[in-house]
Amino acid sequence: MIFLTVSKQSTQKKEDTIMNKTILTLFLAMATSVSAFAQANISPAKAQTKKVILLGGVVHTGNGQVINNGYVVFEKGKITGVGDATVVKFATNDAELININGKHVYPGFIAPVNTLGLVEYESIKATLDFQEIGNLNPHIRSLVAYNTDSKVPATLRSNGVLMAQIRPSGGVISGSSSIVQLDAWNWEDAAIKTDDGMHVNWPTVPRGRGGRTGFSSESITERIQGAISELSSFFAEAKAYNEGAKPAETNTRMAAMAKLFKGEQKLYITANTQKDIVAAVNFAKKFNVTPVIIGGSDAYLITDFLKQNNVAVIVKQPHALPNNIDDDVNMPYKNAAILYNAGVTVAVSIDDFWQQRNLPFMAGTVAAWGLDKEKALQTITLNTAKILGIDKTVGSLEIGKDATLFISTGDALDMKSNKIEKAFIQGRDINLDNLHKQLDKKFSDKYTIK
Repeated sequence: MIFLTVSKQSTQKKEDTIMNKTILTLFLAMATSVSAFAQANISPAKAQTKKVILLGGVVHTGNGQVINNGYVVFEKGKITGVGDATVVKFATNDAELININGKHVYPGFIAPVNTLGLVEYESIKATLDFQEIGNLNPHIRSLVAYNTDSKVPATLRSNGVLMAQIRPSGGVISGSSSIVQLDAWNWEDAAIKTDDGMHVNWPTVPRGRGGRTGFSSESITERIQGAISELSSFFAEAKAYNEGAKPAETNTRMAAMAKLFKGEQKLYITANTQKDIVAAVNFAKKFNVTPVIIGGSDAYLITDFLKQNNVAVIVKQPHALPNNIDDDVNMPYKNAAILYNAGVTVAVSIDDFWQQRNLPFMAGTVAAWGLDKEKALQTITLNTAKILGIDKTVGSLEIGKDATLFISTGDALDMKSNKIEKAFIQGRDINLDNLHKQLDKKFSDKYTIK
């Protein structure tokens, strides 16, 4: 009997050992495969060492001007010449001459308001780093979590998106965004503008299927008023904290609001309904900060109000269903054009992180629904740069600005003809390879019928 008992215990120990080893082996195999998949195989480009002359193509400057037979010259990462190629001659002995006859040159596209580099696999929680627990997190900085080894930015570069505003999300106050260029070794190298804005999600009615919320109107009103009251109280306390004498112990949440109240940051507020947009703008005015509306589905209804208050709008996701059941079914396509034509500064954005590669085609849709093609181009170039406060260095092809631009064999806003042949970030000739291209080649090689 004793022997049998010992034998069972011994067998159980062996089974546990085998199970533990199996689990460990599987874990190591998974870790190795994820690590191998995540290995970077595209190095950031080296600094520009030789003058580059792009000659003979259609130059879209990004400020509305088009030069049909133009040139762009850049040296040491800066644009030194833009103009009509028919009236100049170049000495090419000290420069790299690139003939671009029949091709197009554009300023690098800018993707605002996204979580690029903060998410890698949506289904793997360990790769999600875009929000923190709690409602009021102004001390969160997206830049320090930005992953330059992500596989996603390279897919954007292949469609001309060379810069992005990465932001945290979640809660009422999400934290600070920063603007990065998409070819860097680390987040310090990537940064174009650090902590450019504070992001707030305006408290709003939760929306369910068919407009149902699942809450009584009294409950909804109470919840929204409570959230707005909490937000107002926090702003008031933070303003007093930063304008008063420096305390012995730093309150990191309050201190993080200092740049906003000094005018060094803008306040980006996500709001969609007419009522919420007006409330959000008035809230910002109350604390004397500059607001930018993100989303703005109903913004077309209050263009005079937005223009009078000098409020810019980053229209989100033009390829979407209308916000209200009685809206024009095509309103998401038209919204940006209506705002732009009314004199409101407009930029275009798109949801999520991996979809950012489709940003140029969102601008193309805007062009098809009421906006001139070059003005539509500005919604992802110069207008975006102005809203983000980086228009002195990027956003258009002008002398003195960064040589962040690309060459396309066709219309960069058209999905059919967009084909980026070459791209430069701050004058650096960047690698346009990416995981999508690699997989396409791999399986094309495998399944091509000879």
